[in-house]
Amino acid sequence: MTNIITAQNLSKSYGSFQALKNVDLTIQKGQIVGIIGANGAGKTTLLNSILGLSSYDGELDVLGFAPYDQRDDLMKHICFISDVATLPKWMKVNEALDFVEGVHISFDREKALGFLADTSVPLDKKIRHLSKGMVVQLHLALIMSIDAKILVLDEPTLGLDIIYRKKFYRQLLEDFFDEDRTILITTHQVDEIENILSQVVFIREGNIVLSADMEDIAEKWMVLNTPQENIDAARALSPVSEQTLLGRTSFIFNGKARSELAELGDVSRISLSDLFVTLMDGE
Repeated sequence: MTNIITAQNLSKSYGSFQALKNVDLTIQKGQIVGIIGANGAGKTTLLNSILGLSSYDGELDVLGFAPYDQRDDLMKHICFISDVATLPKWMKVNEALDFVEGVHISFDREKALGFLADTSVPLDKKIRHLSKGMVVQLHLALIMSIDAKILVLDEPTLGLDIIYRKKFYRQLLEDFFDEDRTILITTHQVDEIENILSQVVFIREGNIVLSADMEDIAEKWMVLNTPQENIDAARALSPVSEQTLLGRTSFIFNGKARSELAELGDVSRISLSDLFVTLMDGE
């Protein structure tokens, strides 16, 4: 597969605060990548570097461009959405189409109109008068009509209810994503995107603590729920973490054979939210 983003010793400081610390990262074409971390972990700083919105130290290659120095050329191939509520509310829907058509070389207006024809979004109304669901549909129409190689979504469904969040991701997969496009997503609702991701990057305090394919995570990271009599034996296998809730003890393991763990209790795959908590709480 082709690497479209490569970072080596990528660092970014704001005065004495180091937001990114010698990050090494590789992302390949045709992947859906979740960038996950707590508030202040460095997610936005990493995205800003990739988008060429801020300077950085180290080496960073995005689609063959140095983002900060060649941002004009790079942005012909990237679409960035920060929040579904950030469309200019004073614009009418058809004026939003005019604007995107004027600023993005790869925007297909006819395609956008085709998407909107299947919705109840009125072209002659201002965005401030649209429901949240309609704004989502408009955003999707704009996104899916840009022939971008990389789509960056920074908390794209913030403030939406679960119905529209699920619809957003479903339509994104059905009408935009293919093996030639790559999607980067940051969100706090990790369980909702777990099933669409092919790669996940966990970032903590400016460091990449884990970057792995979802298949590798499913194979290496496991949860063991064990009866009381097997707790000492489970602890002897050096779990990454241990938790007792309502009298039931569970352990998280990395790299242990499933057959070995199964002798001590019930073994299941780890959820992204549990892995997130484990990695953020770890040393």
